[in-house]
Amino acid sequence: MMSSALLKAIALGAIAGVVAGLFGVGGGVIVVTGLVLWLALTQREASGTSTATIVASSAAAMVTFGISGSVDWRAAALILVGSIVGAWIGAWIAERVNERSLAISFALVLAVAGIRMVL
Repeated sequence: MMSSALLKAIALGAIAGVVAGLFGVGGGVIVVTGLVLWLALTQREASGTSTATIVASSAAAMVTFGISGSVDWRAAALILVGSIVGAWIGAWIAERVNERSLAISFALVLAVAGIRMVL
């Protein structure tokens, strides 16, 4: 029989995948939040774990959107260049910031994003 943590992790992945597929963003937000609150990982572990899952989940959505012609490949390629550099810098900083500051920063980003989307 599957453990509770394993079932929670699978459910979390499914929820995050649906959110990311629907909105093109949010999978990481859902995963990081779920890993911290539901599976008791540290903020740093949750960020690293979420990042490790993004490639596969993004590829699955990319195939669907690509087949339907909903991808601007030029824009995607240009954004990818910046994303690679930005992700490296972000991970480097996350490894050096204390857990509490990282968690507070994450919460602030979520709050600002939520407010901006409502307005």
